[in-house]
Amino acid sequence: MLRQISGVWHVALIEPQKDELQTRGVRAAVKPIKATRKRSSRAVFVLPKGLVDPGEKAQAAALREVREETGIVAEPVTKLADNKYVYVRTWGDGERVFKIVSFYLMRYVSGEIDELVPEMRIEVKRALWIPLADADKQLAYSNERKVLRQAREYLEAQGLTEKT
Repeated sequence: MLRQISGVWHVALIEPQKDELQTRGVRAAVKPIKATRKRSSRAVFVLPKGLVDPGEKAQAAALREVREETGIVAEPVTKLADNKYVYVRTWGDGERVFKIVSFYLMRYVSGEIDELVPEMRIEVKRALWIPLADADKQLAYSNERKVLRQAREYLEAQGLTEKT
C-alpha cells in the first residue's frame, strides 16, 4: 500500500505483536541473539496480509486485511506476485503447511495509519509509513523485499517517480 507524502513514496508496514511473529514464522527470519548481549529492541516489520475468508476473493481479502491491520482504506492498482512456500507450524500439530500469499499494489484512499480497532492490537503492535526507498531494509522476509522491488519497478514503468 503506497502513498506519496511530501513527494516521497511511502509504504505501509506493520510490526506484528511478538506472539504473532512466532505464528507467522518470523522467528526463523530474525538472527539469534547471543547470550552475552542484551535483547535486541530492533522492530521487525512485515507487509499486511492474512487469510481469505470463505466466499471472499483474494483481492477483496487483501483490501480488507490492509484496512484491518493498518487503518487505511486503499484501492487496488495491480497484482504484483504470488509467493508460494511451505512452513512447519511451530504450534499445535507441527504440520507442514503449503501457503500462497497474493500481493497487490494498492494506493492510499483515506484513513489514518495505525488507527485500528482494539481487537486488532492482538495481532498488530503498530502500523506506520516508511519511505519506500528504505523499507526493504526493515522487512523480515526476503520474498516481501522482492515484492517491494516489484512495486518500485511498476512505479518507474508508469512514470510515477518521486517529485524532486
